[in-house]
Amino acid sequence: MKSLPPPAPRRPKRRDPPASTDSRSLRELLTGGDRRSIARSNAALKLLRADRSRVAELVKLVGDRDWLVVMRAADLLEKLAHERPAWIQRYRRLFIGPLADHESWEIRLQIARTLPLLRWTPDERPQVLRILRRYINDPQLFVKAWSLDSLARFAENDPGLTLVVRRLLRNFKQSDRPALRSRAARIHARLRSAGSKRQG
Repeated sequence: MKSLPPPAPRRPKRRDPPASTDSRSLRELLTGGDRRSIARSNAALKLLRADRSRVAELVKLVGDRDWLVVMRAADLLEKLAHERPAWIQRYRRLFIGPLADHESWEIRLQIARTLPLLRWTPDERPQVLRILRRYINDPQLFVKAWSLDSLARFAENDPGLTLVVRRLLRNFKQSDRPALRSRAARIHARLRSAGSKRQG
């Protein structure tokens, strides 16, 4: 009688990283410098990656009195939304609230790039799309370009929205700004690829 093979080893359960013992406040790390600097954002990001519970501390900084702290906090939220969207998902309404009307173009840019990284309910989605369509008329070039890019992400599975995006792409392609024409070409190629996959 053949002996049974040994049982396959169990795969260890994925756990959140252990809580950080670093007691420095995130605000302390995000304070100082000017709009071209990131203060000690890299150190703050390291703390956040090590301790998911500190995301709540970061979210509170979006309402800080110092707009530079707000900008850096929004930047870190965007980075985490790329890396660990589940950590940011519960705070998603932050991005479609008053923050979306912030006077700083850097913060509007961060919002535009974060919106397609999160999951939205059918009730929330129209507000998300309204924000992006408003941003497409933003006076700041980067906000315009990334807003159309994000709107196109939502259009990949929405034929009706795809028609809107294609019309906007035509306007971008006729722009006298090389950055807008370049972004339009990338978006067009991505939409064409997504369409080919659906047909295949």
